[in-house]
Amino acid sequence: MFEQAQQALQEYYGYQSFRVGQEKIIKNILSGYNTLGIMPTGGGKSICFQIPALCFPGVTLVISPLISLMKDQIDSLNTIGIPATFINSSLEWIEIEERIEMARRGDYKLLYIAPERLESEDFLSRLNAIDISMLAVDEAHCISSWGHDFRPSYRLIPKLINNLASRPLVTAFTATATQEVRDDINELLGISTENTFVTGFDRPNLTFKVIKGENKRDFIEEYLSVNQDDAGIIYAATRKEVEALYNFLNNRGYSVGKYHAGLDHEERKKTQESFIYDDLKVIVATNAFGMGIDKSNVRYVIHHNMPKNIEAYYQEAGRAGRDGEDSECILLFSPADIRLPKYFIDQSKLSEERKEYEYDKLQKMIDYSYTGKCLRHFILDYFGEENPKESCDNCTNCNGEGDLEDITVEAQKILSCIYRTEQRFGIGLVAAVLKGSKRQKVLENGFDELSTYGIMSHYKIKEIKNLINFLIAEGYVLLSNSKYSVTQLSPKAMPVLKGEEKVYHKIRKRIEKVFVKNELFDILRDLRAELAKAEDLPPYVIFQDSSLKEFASKLPQNKDDMLKVKGVGFIKYQKYGKQFLEKIREYQIQNRSEESKVNQSNQEKVPSHLISYNLYQEGKSLEEIAEIRGLVISTIESHMIKVSTEGYEIDLESFVPDEYKEMIVEKIKEVGDEKLTPIKQELPTEVSYFHIKIMLMQDRLKDAI
Repeated sequence: MFEQAQQALQEYYGYQSFRVGQEKIIKNILSGYNTLGIMPTGGGKSICFQIPALCFPGVTLVISPLISLMKDQIDSLNTIGIPATFINSSLEWIEIEERIEMARRGDYKLLYIAPERLESEDFLSRLNAIDISMLAVDEAHCISSWGHDFRPSYRLIPKLINNLASRPLVTAFTATATQEVRDDINELLGISTENTFVTGFDRPNLTFKVIKGENKRDFIEEYLSVNQDDAGIIYAATRKEVEALYNFLNNRGYSVGKYHAGLDHEERKKTQESFIYDDLKVIVATNAFGMGIDKSNVRYVIHHNMPKNIEAYYQEAGRAGRDGEDSECILLFSPADIRLPKYFIDQSKLSEERKEYEYDKLQKMIDYSYTGKCLRHFILDYFGEENPKESCDNCTNCNGEGDLEDITVEAQKILSCIYRTEQRFGIGLVAAVLKGSKRQKVLENGFDELSTYGIMSHYKIKEIKNLINFLIAEGYVLLSNSKYSVTQLSPKAMPVLKGEEKVYHKIRKRIEKVFVKNELFDILRDLRAELAKAEDLPPYVIFQDSSLKEFASKLPQNKDDMLKVKGVGFIKYQKYGKQFLEKIREYQIQNRSEESKVNQSNQEKVPSHLISYNLYQEGKSLEEIAEIRGLVISTIESHMIKVSTEGYEIDLESFVPDEYKEMIVEKIKEVGDEKLTPIKQELPTEVSYFHIKIMLMQDRLKDAI
């Protein structure tokens, strides 16, 4: 039977072999054992019950938590030729009757239902008319009261199993389950521990980042400006924060939607569909959005606030990169974020024992936010993975975030000001005193007489606030838990004030594109969008980004070439293959002369910066050159500077907007030209190091003349 499963994998899904974890689980299921699979998001859980469903007689009944997830999976299954359907509250009763009858006749191999359907005795009795050979419980952690997404209706699944005339094989799958939750699933669904498979929790394609002590909106705006072509989710803690952040981004012209429980059903549905269909690039949402979202090309997930526990964080962050391509998971941490989840626990009606349990899980999330160790190791260790590596080289703590900058003097000024304002005021007023503001509250309290008044007048208010936030994140300053938070010195501040310890701040690396594409990828993505629109399907159901990327790099020329690409099965090739092959051939014909130039350059071993220069001479923009060459924009910028120093004809000043030029020159004269960072800090964030380097070169050239 396993040979039949392998054949189905190739024919329907377009993969030549199972992953190691998938193979063990599928073999166990095909051998007739109740099975629990713990697999990371994007690890191919669905295949583990969909393939056996094709091998077994009768129907596989799938318990799935969300309507949107059902529709996505049914669309995907029907597209590759697997007969499947769903029954949920979105259907009229006559449609439900028709689908039950078709399932009874054997017209479907998979039938998806929401767990809430199990509350109907009539529905349970109707299921007895269907030959159900296997039950698959998706998002199985929902059955455990110790899980982070407990759904009471999941507790009705054992009743369903016992009520069916013929007991089906039981399978269950989840991505986030601690040992406590696994034990619950095993007991409730009758699955033995020896038939529980933990294939690992690691997602190697995800980069984990914790950003502390920065203005969150500034970071998000900068991040989106670089990655605005890619899909992403931004999670915020409350409806109010979602609305505020949505308005902020929408007013700046980003393709953004909002999602929270305060919106009506139709608006939430429309927003979710727009995101799934690639009509919206970014969703700002509470945690009400996303469980079971099958969108494979989410390139980043940003948490505006710290979640309540590691399980919630990893599941939400894990919605990035489901196609296996590089993606980022970023937590913007502020110590003030800790207050809200604590408040929710305090105000809950949980027992004292359960509250203590929730506090422990919250503390683990706080520890993650502060840890200096490998972030991936921290997560994997939390879920009980055996012997996770101490370093992953793919998180902020392993890779570092730029050079260390000594800010001891600035820290002393801030800490001294907090002390002299009697530790009774918030971040805003402390920053105003340091700036030398003439705000009424500053003058009323006589703070203009303090020695710290105006000692940071050369800083912008926003910069001073960012430094205060950094000191809070590093534990030098505490925020009170009162309604209006005030700044207070921690014991850690004293050695700094006395000059016994220094304070260092890491200069964050420049944000770069998460997903580097080329021109052909964009052409194929446009074709995919046309086909998806014509069939009313999410684009990634046609082909995932990972398949398009492989098309663009391997340039398949015929059916055999295309069937070797991951994710291209025989049925998908029949439906879409020829159209994509045609686009690839058109692109090659149109770009043959350009390709020959590049190939000739490579053969003659032309230096990399001169290849970029040749493309620039052909009229390509820096962004286009980066995409064609598969390099980041900062590399192309360095190439332009290098060719200029070697005497090639290039107008570097054309890369600097006119409104920046005089501003940059003034700051160079004011700050000096020995280091770039002090100049950059005095300029607006949109002025890049590239702009500064160019103006420095022009300035020095004039001096030389």
